[in-house]
Amino acid sequence: MNQKKRILLLLGGLAAIIAVMFVVEYIRGISQANNSDGELQPGDVAIYWNGKLDLGFSAADLETLEKVTFTDKEDQKIQEGWLLKDILLNFYTNDQFSEDTVIRVSSSSRSLSATVIWDEVLNDKNFIMFDLSGRGTLKLVSVLERLDVRAEWVQDIDKIEINPQ
Repeated sequence: MNQKKRILLLLGGLAAIIAVMFVVEYIRGISQANNSDGELQPGDVAIYWNGKLDLGFSAADLETLEKVTFTDKEDQKIQEGWLLKDILLNFYTNDQFSEDTVIRVSSSSRSLSATVIWDEVLNDKNFIMFDLSGRGTLKLVSVLERLDVRAEWVQDIDKIEINPQ
């Protein structure tokens, strides 16, 4: 084989390898684009409706909602965030809930959860809300007696389960 044929063979081989890489990356890109619509990103909060994953959201998705504040009784610090009622009504309609709809907010990393009913959530005086922690994750805080001190708060929230009655 002469030198010219070897160079052409080498260039052809390189072109084939590059073409295969482009095809693989193209297919992988399409696959990721198709999956990203239904997948949650790290830090997102998943919402389950009657045991089935319905949707998810991040703290950034809440920025358009009105913030509220209260002073916690334990440390006298201002807690600022978004009412759980407003968050849920951003995705669902009020008529999808009954006053005794059970809502469980949990953190898998901390093995913590809190259960409230829709009637409690609707009462703005309960301040059942999501606040940003110092680490940028969401925490559930409230003035309800069972959620009014730091030890009872649910920090690093990653799941909301809604079970209409």
